[in-house]
Amino acid sequence: MTIDTDGRRTTSKKRRSAADQWTAKLRERAVAALPPDRLLPDSQPSYVASWIYIFGVLTLVSLTWVIATGCVLAVMGPTWWHVSNVGLFVNSLHLWSVELFFFFMVIHLWGKFFMAAWRGNRRMTWVTGVVTFVISVGAAFTGYLSQQNFDSQWIATQAKDGINSTGAGAVFNVLNFGQMLMWHIVLLPLAVVVLTGIHVLMVRRRGVVPPFDDSPRETPAASDVNSSESLEQQ
Repeated sequence: MTIDTDGRRTTSKKRRSAADQWTAKLRERAVAALPPDRLLPDSQPSYVASWIYIFGVLTLVSLTWVIATGCVLAVMGPTWWHVSNVGLFVNSLHLWSVELFFFFMVIHLWGKFFMAAWRGNRRMTWVTGVVTFVISVGAAFTGYLSQQNFDSQWIATQAKDGINSTGAGAVFNVLNFGQMLMWHIVLLPLAVVVLTGIHVLMVRRRGVVPPFDDSPRETPAASDVNSSESLEQQ
């Protein structure tokens, strides 16, 4: 009995010490904030079948193509995407996936703006989406500067004076190809991917914003009000 009792006490102590660990607390908070059935739901509300909800998914698909083709271009280098036929094809895929990414994202952004997507405690979901759009513009700008052709040279020389007038040219030199390439393939894409992941998790946690209720609110008739008051008095 003593051994069993000590064993139980030892087990309870182990369980108590495991519950006090920061990994256990972090896991419990993560599961409480985002349960598995909400992270990967089996069904969605019927209004999600509307076309306006499709552009968020299309934006994610385009971003996947941007990252995949960008990784191939970063591995092979500028000479490959300017000289090789396959390189030119992959470069074109990268360019058009970026064009579609911004096209779908702008429609998604404006659609959610007119739907007031910040309703229902979804303010941070809206903010992360807007910030992701702004950072994506910077990523596209540095992408044009990293082309290593006459277009990129013209864009860099035209943007140089404007950026220098703000004082940012000391740390963001658009004429420095190496710096712009690192901004384009490391820092800005990393920020876009992280913010996109946070945005999707917030959508999973708070749910998809419902459309506005167009049905008129029913007002009780005067006879109904009088009858209810008489019943209360009785």
